[in-house]
Amino acid sequence: MEVRNFRIWVDADSCPVQVRELTVRFALRLKIPVKFVANHEIPFQKNELFEMIVCEAEQDAADNYIVENSDTKDLVITRDIPLASRLVDKKVCVINDRGCVFTESNIAEKLASRNLHYMLMENGALPENRKTGTFGKKELNLFANSLDRELQKKIRAES
Repeated sequence: MEVRNFRIWVDADSCPVQVRELTVRFALRLKIPVKFVANHEIPFQKNELFEMIVCEAEQDAADNYIVENSDTKDLVITRDIPLASRLVDKKVCVINDRGCVFTESNIAEKLASRNLHYMLMENGALPENRKTGTFGKKELNLFANSLDRELQKKIRAES
């Protein structure tokens, strides 16, 4: 089995199960190694292409591991905007679980919006348990389209 020269990294702590499952299907079909990184073991399909990396239970340990070990050829899946910002600075392709591709042109705005949201929560202007919206077929389809598009770019770059 010829394996691709790039990897998919999944910030698995908060990654929806449907996104992990879809990522696994793409990776199996395209023969792409996947590294699931979290502060605890998460369930995933066992396969020689897949690895679970459990980091220390310290704040940002999984994020730091991904930043330190990912490469510009790789793709990272995360909903963590500060992590996405660090990876974009490193020139790593990053998408979230709703299909948003984080880029140099949009990451500053996304980070500023996230920071404003947290500041408003801390000052009581927004409820802390505010939902980020539902995750259904539409969001999964947006993710699948973005994942496919970004993986195809990486495969073409390999050729």
